Amino acid sequence: MANFSKPTGPQFSVDVYQNEFLPEGGRDVNAIVTVTATGGGTAHGALPASGRSAAVVLMLDCSGSMDYPPTKMRGAREATAAAVDTLRDGTSFAVVAGTHLAREVYPGGGRLAVADARTRAEAKDALRALNASGGTAIGTWLRLADRLLSSSDAAIRHGILLTDGRNEHESPADLRAALDACAGRFTCDARGVGTDWEVDEVRGIASALLGTADIVADPAGLAADFTAMMEGAMGKEVADVSLRLWTPVGVEIGFVKQVAPTVEDLTGRRTEAGPRAGDYPTGSWGDESRDYHVSVRVPQAAVGQEMLAARVSLIVPDPAGGAPVSLSQGLVRAVWTDDMVMSTAINAQVAHYTGQAELADAIQQGLDARKSGDHDGATAKLGRAVQLAAASGNADTAKLLSKVVDVVDAATGTVRLKAKVAEADEMTLETRSTKTVRVKK
Repeated sequence: MANFSKPTGPQFSVDVYQNEFLPEGGRDVNAIVTVTATGGGTAHGALPASGRSAAVVLMLDCSGSMDYPPTKMRGAREATAAAVDTLRDGTSFAVVAGTHLAREVYPGGGRLAVADARTRAEAKDALRALNASGGTAIGTWLRLADRLLSSSDAAIRHGILLTDGRNEHESPADLRAALDACAGRFTCDARGVGTDWEVDEVRGIASALLGTADIVADPAGLAADFTAMMEGAMGKEVADVSLRLWTPVGVEIGFVKQVAPTVEDLTGRRTEAGPRAGDYPTGSWGDESRDYHVSVRVPQAAVGQEMLAARVSLIVPDPAGGAPVSLSQGLVRAVWTDDMVMSTAINAQVAHYTGQAELADAIQQGLDARKSGDHDGATAKLGRAVQLAAASGNADTAKLLSKVVDVVDAATGTVRLKAKVAEADEMTLETRSTKTVRVKK
């Protein structure tokens, strides 16, 4: 492990967990890379030590469906007001009303306001005048947010998006084009309120923009959720952090996945960064820790040989425009042995997160089978999910699963599908299926 961070900001560390021993002819190397940032913007609510600024755009669904029931629109206004109250003084911000168009609610004029007592009060006054009407075209909201955020030189650029319905007034291709245009320019947390929205759409927005996704089934919970999201955004200090993977000649990359706090496959997001090196985006960081699963295939070698299988570094852009700055790094190794005990042992972290990724897949496949009427397939997959959740200690997911199936025996994954399942319970399980628990030390 190495640590190269400056003392004025968060300190990043990289720890690699793996069984580096392979049998003769063995090629597959797996490692869990734990990245930890400490001493940053979230410590005791203090201002970031580096003084780096932030800009936030709140995108509020104001389509006609937000009036059914009226508590949704009222809850959304109150939640956005609570988020505005959470803005740190000096933060640039704007509020956008989203329908089939995108409209600036505050401050207007294609600009951002600077948070202080006066601008927060003005923004909340503007929110009170919002009413529900029109359709839903989320891509237009994101493009407006991007234009507003691009007017700021803030290091941290963040969006918060709330919707209650399906993206019916633009094509999936339009939304995808908007996400592609915004990716890497700002991060975005997305929330679905009620049960009339599409999980894949909301989760896709958060995934593309390296944010979080969740359901708020009851509008009464919006204020607390928006406050927590804004507090998280205010705690970010370092933006545009990438995981750089360098591999020697002959090494093939299997995959790179974030596995905690959620499962997110980063493999397809690689951008080349020089000979045999590629960068995988991780977004913005405050005081936090995340785990990544790196899988590579090395050339065959004889017993007694060893090699560096990969070098993992944390990279941030140089504000002065020079070469990227390395914050910390860790090494993934391969050692060939004829000791069967050593070469067949599975590292505890690798085993745990392999199970957590399988758990997320099993839930998704089980719910898809249930929706298509394949009861046997749904029972098998959701039973496997129950088994994995119990074995890994993922109590939150186990609790969500118990609202969709009756658990006969968690250890063996024996379950029965419930005859009636509340739509909110099924959507909550689907939305949160990728949330993981950390490995037990």
